[in-house]
Amino acid sequence: MNNGKFANLAIRSGEMNGKAILITGGTGSFGKEFVRQALQQLSPSKLVVYSRDELKQFEMAREYTDATPNTPMRYFLGDVRDEARLRKALKGIDVVIHAAAIKQVPAAEYNPSEAVATNIYGTQSVINACLATKTVKKVIFLSTDKAVEPCNLYGCTKAVAEKLMVNANLYADNQKFAVVRYGNVMGSRGSVIPHFKKLAEEGRSLTITHKDMTRFWISLPDAVEFVLRSIKDMKGGEIFVPKLPSLSMIELATTIIERATRKPRSDIIYTGIRPGEKLHEKLISKNERNVKREIDRFVVMPSYNIFSDDETFPLKVSDKSFDYTSNDAPRINIMEVI
Repeated sequence: MNNGKFANLAIRSGEMNGKAILITGGTGSFGKEFVRQALQQLSPSKLVVYSRDELKQFEMAREYTDATPNTPMRYFLGDVRDEARLRKALKGIDVVIHAAAIKQVPAAEYNPSEAVATNIYGTQSVINACLATKTVKKVIFLSTDKAVEPCNLYGCTKAVAEKLMVNANLYADNQKFAVVRYGNVMGSRGSVIPHFKKLAEEGRSLTITHKDMTRFWISLPDAVEFVLRSIKDMKGGEIFVPKLPSLSMIELATTIIERATRKPRSDIIYTGIRPGEKLHEKLISKNERNVKREIDRFVVMPSYNIFSDDETFPLKVSDKSFDYTSNDAPRINIMEVI
């Protein structure tokens, strides 16, 4: 875990200080953590939460706004599919973080038209609205490892959205669009970790789809911090990929059971890999090997050249055998996770 180093670098740069920021899907797990860090460590002139859930906005307002005079917080009800509404919300905004999405794999599989409408057409609506609103200078999109060589609809929609966001730079006038791509987020809504803990504390069996399954993990604070640093460094068209550790799902389940109940791993039930699920995830595809740059993180460069020589990230010769999979990544200290 990075323990705040990304955020501190972004804050020291002054990149976000005094800026008007809008975050789509701002009432989700990432949005709430971003708001918490922004209010504590940044000085935004305005911080707009754009989402379609009025109850969650009401709850956020009670937590962040009601007790704080002269707060920069604003709440804007709207759907990312609604470009006209987005244009209204984006007036005077400098930086956009696009976090809104249908994220649950089973929900996307069962409701494919809704996943496409939100994750693809919604992303295009955000792009169109930003291009039409000339105050917006930087737009960053939150993607996932499931977009890499996808095998489920959620991953496919995110892969398409990545392409839309990168190619938006071809139409931009003094605006920059980029992507961050990372793995499973610890502590987010729907995360398997609190679910496993609850089952173990209740003495119920934990279900694992496969004994060898691994996943990349990042904490919510580190995800926000990585986004902040990417906003600072982006020149337009990049996909920023952190160097994440991974975790065996069986190790996670076993440790949670032992800590909660002191029972053996026989409390784990194997159900088999579900449709649209991989044994291991990837953060960089085979086709991206030759266009990646490596600094303290990976940067997948756009296939077209929009940078001058002094703008590009340092080039590290690509390893032809490089395969950034959760099976091969360094393992997390399990005690840091639970």
